Amino acid sequence: MKTFDKSFTQQEAIPADGIEAAVSVLSSGRLHRYNTGPGEVSEVARLEEEYAAYQGSAYCLAVTSGGQAMQIALRAAGLKPGDAILANAYTLAPVPGAIHACGGGPVFVEIGPDWLTDLDDLRVKAAQSGARFFMLSHMRGHIADMEAITAICAEFGITLIEDCAHTMGAWWQGTRSGNFGSVACFSTQTYKHMNSGEGGFLTTDDPEIAARAIILSGSYMLYERHGAAPAPAVFETIRLETPNCSARLDNLRAAILRAQLGQLDENCARWNARYQALEAGLRGVNGLRVVERPQHEAYVGSSFQFHANVADIPGFVSACGRRGVELKWFGAADPVAFTSRYDSWQYFGDMPPLPKTLKALATTVDLRVPLTFSVEDCAEIAVIIAEEAAVAA
Repeated sequence: MKTFDKSFTQQEAIPADGIEAAVSVLSSGRLHRYNTGPGEVSEVARLEEEYAAYQGSAYCLAVTSGGQAMQIALRAAGLKPGDAILANAYTLAPVPGAIHACGGGPVFVEIGPDWLTDLDDLRVKAAQSGARFFMLSHMRGHIADMEAITAICAEFGITLIEDCAHTMGAWWQGTRSGNFGSVACFSTQTYKHMNSGEGGFLTTDDPEIAARAIILSGSYMLYERHGAAPAPAVFETIRLETPNCSARLDNLRAAILRAQLGQLDENCARWNARYQALEAGLRGVNGLRVVERPQHEAYVGSSFQFHANVADIPGFVSACGRRGVELKWFGAADPVAFTSRYDSWQYFGDMPPLPKTLKALATTVDLRVPLTFSVEDCAEIAVIIAEEAAVAA
């Protein structure tokens, strides 16, 4: 019986020029983003300039994590403690964590069997909740109908904040993911599309949001040293009214990321080739259902999801694991590793049931697609999954 022997958590090496740049930073001793000499521009400031240009945004702030980017985005957009925040229910724990850290109250929106936001439920809750914000998580890279979502947000005066941790490099109908809302948040955690261990970005075209975010990140009065920041005049009042939450990215991680940015689009294409090999191998397999991606979505296939309509999903997942294929099941009541379900976030207290979401997640199975796998590896993984599905069906 065939087994798979590569690790699902092994990332590619940092590019050689990134390692060289990191060594240069280490040799200089100047790891702090504001520790610069006269006329010197820090690695972090250069990274902000370069990522803003890549994203097509006026402003970019580099921070310590994607979760910090979301917290800062909510605060910078005007969230006050006790405010209601719409959020799609299929996401990972840093999203509700950011909402809780800011004192917000989540109003979770149902998803459908395609893992996308249920637009009817969004409309109802936008009308009834009084929420002024929608934290939209493009979970596992699945992008909902952005024209419909932005129209609902505009109708009810809701500020859209996009969690693009899984859609860096993706597009919806010719527009980059992240450029639909007032603010976008990105992650460079080790399993995301650029790898600095931990890290993140916040992008926006709103100068006041950008200024508040920069002060919140811990700029002190050194905001003029940022690479993609509004004019100093925008900070004049904001700098005294905004707390310092110390979430600055350092020059070491920035050096590592700058080397990866130039490879991002090429890597997105490489992920998609692997995704498509899995898709081809699993589509039509008895007991499994592969979801059709929306026509307008130019996704990044850095992970793969399918529905397992088998009698014993935990047994199926375990059987694949014994053959070296690491799957995660979103239907489990208790959190496992990075995977959790909305009803396990008990720090919010009792939450209304979301039957559509629970039904969708009950059969949702997920796997990473690291670039250390070849296209042939992914085809082999699909064979193993299909064989175990036949046993479990």
